Amino acid sequence: MPVSADYVIVGAGSAGCVLAARLSEDPAVRVVLLEAGTSKGRHPLITVPAAFARQFHTKLDWDLHTDPEPGCDERRLYSPRGKGLGGSSAMNAMLYVRGRALDYDLWEAQGAEGWGWDGVREYFLRSEDNARGASADHAVGGPLRVEDERSPRPVTAQFLQSAQAAGIPRIADYNGPEQDGAALAQVTQRAGRRWSAADAYLRPAMKRPNLEVVRGAQVLGIELDGTRATGVRYADARGREHVARAGAEVILSAGAYGSPQLLLLSGIGPADALRAAGVTPRIDLPGVGENLQDHPAHVCVWDLPGGGSLADAERPAAVFEYLARRTGPLSSSVAEAFAFVRSRPGLPAADIQFHFAPAYFVDHGASSYNGHAMTIGPVLIAPRSRGRLWIDSPDPARPPRFVTNALTEPEDLAAMAAGVKVAREIARSGPFAQTAGRELFPGPDVQDDADIEADVRRRVELLYHPVGTCRIGRDELAVVDPELRVRGVDGLRVADASVMPLIPGGNTNAPAIMIGEKAADLVRGLGVASTAQHADLV
Repeated sequence: MPVSADYVIVGAGSAGCVLAARLSEDPAVRVVLLEAGTSKGRHPLITVPAAFARQFHTKLDWDLHTDPEPGCDERRLYSPRGKGLGGSSAMNAMLYVRGRALDYDLWEAQGAEGWGWDGVREYFLRSEDNARGASADHAVGGPLRVEDERSPRPVTAQFLQSAQAAGIPRIADYNGPEQDGAALAQVTQRAGRRWSAADAYLRPAMKRPNLEVVRGAQVLGIELDGTRATGVRYADARGREHVARAGAEVILSAGAYGSPQLLLLSGIGPADALRAAGVTPRIDLPGVGENLQDHPAHVCVWDLPGGGSLADAERPAAVFEYLARRTGPLSSSVAEAFAFVRSRPGLPAADIQFHFAPAYFVDHGASSYNGHAMTIGPVLIAPRSRGRLWIDSPDPARPPRFVTNALTEPEDLAAMAAGVKVAREIARSGPFAQTAGRELFPGPDVQDDADIEADVRRRVELLYHPVGTCRIGRDELAVVDPELRVRGVDGLRVADASVMPLIPGGNTNAPAIMIGEKAADLVRGLGVASTAQHADLV
């Protein structure tokens, strides 16, 4: 059956859910949202916060890996991506981090006019319903519920005290004017359950007759009439092909892997590389797939002889507590606190973000430990390394290939090694001097700089924050202009984390939602200062 609308949105992830909700606010506008996954986003592994890593390598996950990484001992690094309503906001650790004003001012300096802090702050606030209340830095009444952890483990308080004893100041709000320091995490939860972009934006909007959401829709390519996008081809859950026609625009919100892949499959990208992949070039756009960035993450782990970790989360008492009150260890985001630090003097902002987990979190949560443990994970939030994504076949079912080139820049490796040293300093300071047991990773045999750097290369992973492959700009390698319109193609935009010129200094879900909010206004021709109320989404 033919599908047609004013706007066809590809991908029900963080930005796609926002766009579908905002554009369908106008009852005269028809919106179709296509999502490849079949999940409704209400599986217990999705809704129970502490269970997020149990989604990895399941039908809820695109289950992607890089090509061999030259800076990481040629290992293929895992990159989970959520599949279903809410996308990766239904799979992530729910950590609400905006990044710094500096990050967005650097976007603008690189050609993304209107995307500096003054141009995006309104959209962060518009989305937010912060349990701490309204302030100069936060808002209430938006669709996205943001709360403090309901039941942080006592050892998390010890982390904050030990970080302070190690010289890292305690701060109240890393989303405020000053990010440097240690603080409890805020999370996208409502009353102890995950609050994904599907919960916040899409479900209320799905009641509208002018919004159609199609699950199990694997998009095969963009329909082009000359240089104009007129719709997309997709296969339904039974493998039957359809075309969704767009009277106004097609908007790709398939993420930093999916959006460039669809452009390439449709003949929009570097012409020579397309020919080599067996795709006929339609629009020569050499920047598609370039500029891939992610946050490299390492884990330092200690035994906790006194207990008190999330190892108790699956005990009957903890399960009963969660079912009865939505509190206890199952309400945890696993990473319960942060510390933002600068690995060396002279940096304009923090380049290392520590994720503290009162848990043994190794191999993306797949490895187990017979006992209690804690993890202090240094994450490089200002990587210099850049990767790329490409296709080697015209087959839409074949995953894209990509490499981040993590740790190929000497400064990146040095910063990560410095992060390991700071993690150790925290573990031997304050309360941890008495409560932290033996070091499990990197381990006592890893001491000098060469050994630490070798351990980082051997064990580093990605933090699930791919961005940048369809970046905003004005130069020849930019894929979209500041209005998010694909260069050289009419009626086609990209709105998701792929448009980021530079990865923000922190977790990327809140910025992706901000992009969806700002994109909706760009599509509707509204200005940054629009203050329209959206009470039906709250």
